[in-house]
Amino acid sequence: MRLRRCAVAWLEPREVATFQLDDLLSGGTGVVARLAWFAHAPHLGEAVEVDAAHVPLLGALGAIDWIERASLDAQFGTDAVDALLAAGLLLPQPEEGEDALADAGFRAQGWHPPAAVAHMAGRWQAIDGPKGMAEQDLDSNEGLLRQHGLPPPRETPASPVAAMLALPRVERDGFDALLDTRATCRNYDTAAAVPLATFSQLLARVFGARGSGHPAPGFDVSKRTSPSGGALHPTECFLIVQRVEGIAAGLYRYRVEGHALEPVVPHIAPPQAGDVGTHALGDAAPRAWSAGELRAFARIAVAGQDFFADAPVLCVLAPRFHRNFWKYRNHAKAYRVCVLDVGHLSQTLQLCATQAGLGPFVTGAINEVDIERAFGMTGYVQSPLVVCGFGPRAATLVESEFDPNRLVWPR
Repeated sequence: MRLRRCAVAWLEPREVATFQLDDLLSGGTGVVARLAWFAHAPHLGEAVEVDAAHVPLLGALGAIDWIERASLDAQFGTDAVDALLAAGLLLPQPEEGEDALADAGFRAQGWHPPAAVAHMAGRWQAIDGPKGMAEQDLDSNEGLLRQHGLPPPRETPASPVAAMLALPRVERDGFDALLDTRATCRNYDTAAAVPLATFSQLLARVFGARGSGHPAPGFDVSKRTSPSGGALHPTECFLIVQRVEGIAAGLYRYRVEGHALEPVVPHIAPPQAGDVGTHALGDAAPRAWSAGELRAFARIAVAGQDFFADAPVLCVLAPRFHRNFWKYRNHAKAYRVCVLDVGHLSQTLQLCATQAGLGPFVTGAINEVDIERAFGMTGYVQSPLVVCGFGPRAATLVESEFDPNRLVWPR
């Protein structure tokens, strides 16, 4: 048998804390830390712990050339080789099995290795934000100030020797008014629906194609209202539609060609109220979800932020990475361009929704893994970076919104 290392494996020394009763009874705190090694291999989806004695074996193998197993057994021991094979960090030839196929799929994407590690390691699963993060309470900020002191200033201090150059007075117009009334909505009318014409217009304005080009045979590029590196527009919009007139509630994928919605059948168990993560479907057949189950999934998607889960429409912005990496292969800036792509689209959506008289939001605090499962994505192929949403505001302010000029509230 011949072996090689997986495409990317980055090692992290990490302190792992565990509770041990013996330590508590002997006068300690009960919390004992140990140093462990974790291997970040993007094709596996999450980091795996590696025995410290096996680390030299990972460092002795490359990701390209195949090595006879017998020589590795002789040098590092059979147990080390078996352990790393079982972990999916070493792969056999011929390439068979789930780990080998995943590694082959990852290699085809063209990731810059540090970007791949950062992306896969930063994804959440079953995180419930308001319950799990004390710093979610941004209304008073008292806890943050007590713990961390004052935040850094908004700007770096001005040079004491630089003379300021005053700019001409700005005359405000209608676009300034639109910008000033863009405020993140945390209070949605849970009984109101988005009119179908408004919904269609927003998707067309933000995600639709405004023109197309054909740089080469078989190579098509589109123009959107937002910029995109190389005009490649890798980001797709997946939708959690809860209340839109004339459209059945459910999961959808927006298709630019034809300006249409493609229903998505979720291959996970229908979420229930109180769930913080998704569950495998098991032997049950996929089925349409009830309104309550869809709301439960929306809450999971936005990591427990109920005020966002109440939005009539939630837009999951998920780049197909190879669309960008095809041109910018193994490029240090390619992933950053995907992040920018999502940022441009989310801001355009904020302004278009505000212009339509709707309340918008965007959040990066999302459970990417749970969303991937529901929509059938593979994290290193396509993955959500943010969730946006929009809908009619409630008549009463319950959750605070940052509206310092009082242009949105009181209504």
